[in-house]
Amino acid sequence: MKNLLEELVNREYERLRPAGFCGCRQCRDDVIVFALNRLPPRYVAAHEGEVIGHVALGRDQPIADVSVVLVEGFRRVASSPRPGHAGATTGG
Repeated sequence: MKNLLEELVNREYERLRPAGFCGCRQCRDDVIVFALNRLPPRYVAAHEGEVIGHVALGRDQPIADVSVVLVEGFRRVASSPRPGHAGATTGG
C-alpha cells in the first residue's frame, strides 16, 4: 500500500522551496506534514493502480492543489518556527 501523494508533495517541496527558507530536516518535515494533512490521500495497492495514479497526479490540477498547500505550509512554518529553533527563515 502506498500514498502516491507523498511522492508528489516531496517533489513539489523541492521545486517550490523558497531560497531563504530553512532547509533543516525539521522544517522540511513540518511543511510536508502540513501539506499531507490537508490533501486527500491517494492510496494504491497494486502496480497497475500506481501507474494510473501517477498519470492522474501528473495533471495540472493536482499539482496546483499541492503547490497551494505547500506555499501555505512554507509561510506558516517560517512565521512560527518551533521553540528552540534558530529560525525558519534567513530572509524572505
